[in-house]
Amino acid sequence: MEPEVTVNGTYTVNGIHPCYELDNTSYVFTSNPSIVCVSLYILLGILSVATICGNLLVIISIIYFKELHTPTNYLILSLGVADLLVGVLVFPFSMAFTVSSCMHHEHVLCKIRDSFDVSLCTSSILNLCCISIDRYYAVCQPLTYKTKINVHITVVMILVTWGVSVLIGIGIIIAGFSQGACEGMCSVDVVMANTIGPVLSFYLPAIIMLCIYLKIFLVAKKQVNSIQNTTSQSKKSGATVSKNERKATKTLAIVMGVFLLCLTPYFLCIVFQPLSYNPPPVPVIETLNWLTLSNSTLNPFIYAFFYSWFRSAFKMIISGKIFQGDFANSKLF
Repeated sequence: MEPEVTVNGTYTVNGIHPCYELDNTSYVFTSNPSIVCVSLYILLGILSVATICGNLLVIISIIYFKELHTPTNYLILSLGVADLLVGVLVFPFSMAFTVSSCMHHEHVLCKIRDSFDVSLCTSSILNLCCISIDRYYAVCQPLTYKTKINVHITVVMILVTWGVSVLIGIGIIIAGFSQGACEGMCSVDVVMANTIGPVLSFYLPAIIMLCIYLKIFLVAKKQVNSIQNTTSQSKKSGATVSKNERKATKTLAIVMGVFLLCLTPYFLCIVFQPLSYNPPPVPVIETLNWLTLSNSTLNPFIYAFFYSWFRSAFKMIISGKIFQGDFANSKLF
């Protein structure tokens, strides 16, 4: 596709990005941004601020309120840190050095952006996986939950999660991870990086999470049936159990649905992209990449706002009440 000539001697990157121009041999940010370009960056800026603020609320809540000092919430804290760093580091880098710019010029900042992107997004995914494991023991093995999931085990899970994330991020960047089209044939290293990386950082955790939540569904359903068949509860009590089951089903469906909706399209794209003679347009890749990053914005709402004690903590933080006295021991439940 040929670039389109403009009146000031530069070229708009037709079909690539509304904010970039081709000036001789370099892609540069346009000196006369269009309404589409301005609107795009305003939207991404709002998304970045929302990600930072939402995850800061989660982090401050768990650190400040002693009632939230539990193994489960420590995992949510780790997830919040990963998503906060996505908002602080990955979002600005992705806004300044987009896929369209980096795919044409191998710059050190592009590699740094990719490394942050892969490492932090992988950490976010693996933290979600750890949370699902925690929920499995809480629902399916409640009698042994406190012995199998304690603070020590949680700390080990968090350290392993971050260690694996950093290794995957560094490894696939060294191997030559590619978000753009390959010139000619992709090298074996690039193909391997675009295959093994997503398998370790997305597909495997996603399959584990699906299996765990399926098991939780089955066990919860069995427990409800057992209660209804072996006790003489009233119809009102039976209605309460049914309502609780529907609420749990809805929450888990939202968690997995948003997760898969945000990440699956991008990871499917990058796996098959190096093998395709007609790769998808760069705007498609950019859109899918930002859809993936938006999962970090949504996580605080999914994993925190569904819980009443987090909502109470958020209200106290936003209103500034925690600065007016010592409320660390406040009852939130």
